[in-house]
Amino acid sequence: MSKPATALHTVTERSARDNVRLIDRRNSRGDSDDEHAALVDGLFASPAVISPKYFYDDIGCTLFEAICSLPEYYPTRTERAILTTHRDAIVQAVGTGGQFVDLGAGDCAKAALLLPALHARRYVAVDIAAAAIEPALSRLTPVFPQVELMGVVTDFSRRFDLGGAIDSGPVTFFYPGSSIGNFAPEEARNLLRRVRDLCGPESGLLIGVDTKKEKARLDAAYNDALGVTAAFNLNVLHHVNTLADCDFTPAGFAHVAFYEPIKGRVEMHLESRYLQRVRIGKRERVFVQGERIHTENSYKFSPGEFANLLRSAGFTELRVWQDDAGDFAVFYAS
Repeated sequence: MSKPATALHTVTERSARDNVRLIDRRNSRGDSDDEHAALVDGLFASPAVISPKYFYDDIGCTLFEAICSLPEYYPTRTERAILTTHRDAIVQAVGTGGQFVDLGAGDCAKAALLLPALHARRYVAVDIAAAAIEPALSRLTPVFPQVELMGVVTDFSRRFDLGGAIDSGPVTFFYPGSSIGNFAPEEARNLLRRVRDLCGPESGLLIGVDTKKEKARLDAAYNDALGVTAAFNLNVLHHVNTLADCDFTPAGFAHVAFYEPIKGRVEMHLESRYLQRVRIGKRERVFVQGERIHTENSYKFSPGEFANLLRSAGFTELRVWQDDAGDFAVFYAS
């Protein structure tokens, strides 16, 4: 799978459907210019790179929901099973009656598994894609009428600023889906530190992590037989065309994904099928046949490796739950 107005933020607060508060903390003009420049610089880099956050336009969100239902893509159903099977123990560790902040909330489906038992007084869905969280929150309203529901639209990987969405009371940050794996190890540590800094007494982080396993299973999870993941990867070029005034032809690229065991990560790329010239704004970029654009990393962790990462970010108390096969892990860190 973002406040009082300041010079650095464009803040829009409105009531979404059914009295859901939606706070839009997407960037001001200056920050937008910086973001655009970073995207263009990545396209001209060697090798070229596109951040995975650009997967999630409206079509990308829909395709990702489809990926989560694929037989090859085990993480979603496995994490869901862990949250269901161990729900009582998780709730005992987390506590009840506090605030529940869902990072990269998407359709909010995983949080909905826990909310009935957590008796949270406030649920905050945080995501870069407003198109996903607004309807999801509206669906939750009649189910959880006693919970204050809020949405924050932001890129929390760049600026972790939730001021106004949470108060000083106990809060549980929820980061499911092994999305932490999209960050390089030092970037992941920095993000976890920022979460730790927001954790006061009786607060913590509930986070899902995909574990290391045989290459064949990981390769299959990112190369499904129906080609949904390929469509998801290629769709990023449509989004980039709009964001950076480009003329990429997605059909000119092939989806490439594989597990790199030495680096402990799945890599996704788009490989040029032939020599082609792509306009990027007023400039041109040549992609030779076989040249790749790096679109995503997805790091995998052994439970011990991730426990060490959490400790290095300042968390001291850890609990972990896994499925019987050890395919996935859910940690609670405080």
